[in-house]
Amino acid sequence: MGAGIGGIASAALLARQGFNVTVVEKCEQPGGRCGRMTVEGFTFDTGATLLMMRELYEKLFASLGERLEDHLELLRVDPTYHLHFPDKSQLQLTADMLSMQRQLEAIEPGSFVHLLRYLQEGSSHYTQSIPRLVEHDFRSLPEFISPSNLLLVLRIKALTRHSNNIARYFKDPRLQMAFTFQDMYMGLSPYESPALYSMMPYTELADGLWYPRGGMYRITEALVSIAKNLGVQFILNTPVNRIVVNSHHATGLEMNDGSVLSGDIVIANADTGYVYDQLLPPNGHPRIIDTKEYGCSTIMFYWGLDKPYPQLAAHNLFFNGDYRQGFDVIFKELSMADEPNFYIHAPVRIDASMAPEGQETLYAAVPVGRISQHKTQDWQAMEAKARAFILRRLKQIGITDFEEHIKVEISFTPQDWQKRYNLPFGSTHGLSHKLTQMAYFRPSYQHARYTNLYFVGASTHPGTGIPTVMVSARHVAARIQRDWSN
Repeated sequence: MGAGIGGIASAALLARQGFNVTVVEKCEQPGGRCGRMTVEGFTFDTGATLLMMRELYEKLFASLGERLEDHLELLRVDPTYHLHFPDKSQLQLTADMLSMQRQLEAIEPGSFVHLLRYLQEGSSHYTQSIPRLVEHDFRSLPEFISPSNLLLVLRIKALTRHSNNIARYFKDPRLQMAFTFQDMYMGLSPYESPALYSMMPYTELADGLWYPRGGMYRITEALVSIAKNLGVQFILNTPVNRIVVNSHHATGLEMNDGSVLSGDIVIANADTGYVYDQLLPPNGHPRIIDTKEYGCSTIMFYWGLDKPYPQLAAHNLFFNGDYRQGFDVIFKELSMADEPNFYIHAPVRIDASMAPEGQETLYAAVPVGRISQHKTQDWQAMEAKARAFILRRLKQIGITDFEEHIKVEISFTPQDWQKRYNLPFGSTHGLSHKLTQMAYFRPSYQHARYTNLYFVGASTHPGTGIPTVMVSARHVAARIQRDWSN
């Protein structure tokens, strides 16, 4: 159930093992949040805009008997980001260390040496945590809290806040912003996230940011093609009403029209909290959506324009207002800052096919709080405010005629994410990646009572993001193979 990346990958892996697999998807296309919209010649990826941790993609394709490079033409993006700070100064993050040295020394003398130390730390965190936390399928608490893992938690600074750790390397707030904003990939504030996530800037600069020619949706298309070649059947435009269960097993899926698709095994690729809350009978235990914390959401704008704006690089971050206060408003007040930080992606800088010739495709993402259970939030007003602020900020870098060149405009608020993808509270990142919801402490891949019901996706182990969801697909397929071969 669910044709997100995790669902498609799980289906393909199991079909390769000899299982007869059918995928049921509520939307009109596979991909989940890694979807695509094409309007008047403008192509928009609806979710992720960059490919990182390439090795995890390669491992999934290898598990399918395929080579990543045979399916995707990956283009390296460098500089990785163009950062615009509140004081109107700028910084380009790049793998060119001579360029980084010149830029950083101009901001904070002596800081380049500190960057090298910070990247070295990030490398250590990455090389230790990926095999031992991300790629390890923990089946029990004792397995997770072994003495070696407890030492690992200390070594990767999982108990140290990222904001405190970054201050040991850089004093200038602009550099602190430049190397902690990546925590938003996990839907986290750097003032609450573990310093473990220094591995994100490391992998971006050392291993690179990549972009598949044709857009991120090419990942979905490649996996669907592989799955179909292995015999997987896809049923689209078919919402699931409930998972049919007996006392100890899931027996199939009931669609909204009342029809039932029976099966020996059920894999749920919808958000785990949504599945427990909406698709399974109550079990007398507190609901995941009540006991776990969800990450933030996003107001998204998708613009097609009839002229290009060379002032914008492929990936642009605009920092505005007070950095910490902005995160507090998102995560504590569940709202949006008066002067919000935002991200703009211009895919035409990498791949001209994403817009008609001589025109521009842009995505803008404004992080906001998730939908609150306890207070009213005016998302339409927040959306209008975000849009107006982005246009004002763009004028400051010389883009003064933006609005008059808009040909296509589509926007998503947390309510849209919730409705289209069944995301609790409209959280675009699923469950938060705070310390108590990492690794073993995320919901299990396997239901405790209905033992042939498995979960794959952002709100299970190891977590959110395409590469880690691919890991969850490999784990689930391996578990099923072990469980059903006995």
